[in-house]
Amino acid sequence: MTEDTTAPATAQAASATRDGAPGLDVDGGGGALAPAAGHTARRADAADQVTVRMPAESAYLSVLRTATAGLAARLDFTLDEIEDLRIAVDEACAMLLGQAIPGSSLECGFALEPEMMTISVSVPCLAPRAPASDTFAWTVLSALAGSVEAHVGHGDRLTIVMRRNRVSSGSV
Repeated sequence: MTEDTTAPATAQAASATRDGAPGLDVDGGGGALAPAAGHTARRADAADQVTVRMPAESAYLSVLRTATAGLAARLDFTLDEIEDLRIAVDEACAMLLGQAIPGSSLECGFALEPEMMTISVSVPCLAPRAPASDTFAWTVLSALAGSVEAHVGHGDRLTIVMRRNRVSSGSV
C-alpha cells in the first residue's frame, strides 16, 4: 500500500501562506473561472490581474519567469516576445533584490490586456534608491520590456513597472 502525501503537503503549504509564514502566494483576478458567490462578473474591458508574492530571494525567480511566460503566451505574444519578457522580469528582480530587506517578500503584479502586458515588481527596502536610467542594465531592460519606469512608493517599496505591447500580426 502506498500513502498519498500530496494532500497533506498542499494543505500545509496553504496553511503556511495563510498564517503569513514565508511561502508562495498566487492570486489570479479574473480569468476563466466563474465569479464566486456574492461577486459580480467583471467588466469585459477590464484587465485580468495576477499577483505573485514570494520570498525576496533569487532562488524563487524561476517561478516568476515561468509565470511571465505562461501569461504572455495567454495573450498570444510571439516566442521571441515571451523570452524577452522572461529575461526582463529576471533583470528587474536582480535590480530590486540587492536592496530588498532580508526575509521580506517580492511582489509581482501582472495586468493583462488584449494587446499589452504590464508587469510591476516591488520589494520593501530600508533606504530605497531607484535604479539609474543611464546604466547598461537599464538600457537592456528597456530594450527587452518596452516601457520601463522605477519609483519609490508608500512604505519604502521600490517598484519597477514594465509595459510591453504585443506585436501586431499584420493580418487583416
